[in-house]
Amino acid sequence: MSQSIDQIMRLAPVIPVIVIDRVEDAVPMAEALVAGGLTVLEVTLRTPAALDAIKAMKSVKGAVVGAGTVLDPAMLDAAISAGSEFIVSPGLTDNLGKAAVASGIPFLPGTANAGDIMRGMDLGLDRFKFFPAATSGGIPALKALAGPFGQARFCPTGGISLATAPEWLALEAVLCVGGSWVVPSGPLDAAKIETLAREAAALSRH
Repeated sequence: MSQSIDQIMRLAPVIPVIVIDRVEDAVPMAEALVAGGLTVLEVTLRTPAALDAIKAMKSVKGAVVGAGTVLDPAMLDAAISAGSEFIVSPGLTDNLGKAAVASGIPFLPGTANAGDIMRGMDLGLDRFKFFPAATSGGIPALKALAGPFGQARFCPTGGISLATAPEWLALEAVLCVGGSWVVPSGPLDAAKIETLAREAAALSRH
């Protein structure tokens, strides 16, 4: 069986959140990220190229490729068929949660409040994305949320930068952060991505 979501979250301090428009960029992008030390890649299902990009990135040695922005069971099935090794969603519904748990795939559902976390725990989940992190109350909110849920661990995503990531990674409840800054939009610049990845991979955790 594949790695657990906990193991995946511990592989690198930053999970790049990737919005990809061109399938031909997938392999060089993944190679640059892995070379820089970021091996867990979240390809968001926001573009027509995303599913083919997941298939292509799977060929890159060392890459652990998953799908983000999974909203419902149909998208979950498509992501799994494309070879995704983990699934990330912006929020948590009973439909998606039950389908993801039944599939057995490592699943990181988005949560922003105590109700979301309790819904996840009802499904047997205790690893969550905190999203959108910066606008959902930031670090004080996550600290307060983590209090009642001692076993829960989080990957804050949304509005986090290289400058603010260390503050999040210092929290005991945080295993990693999600960041789109590692893969800037625009034409692919593999050398720049590798440099950004190296900086991100060097961040220390609590």
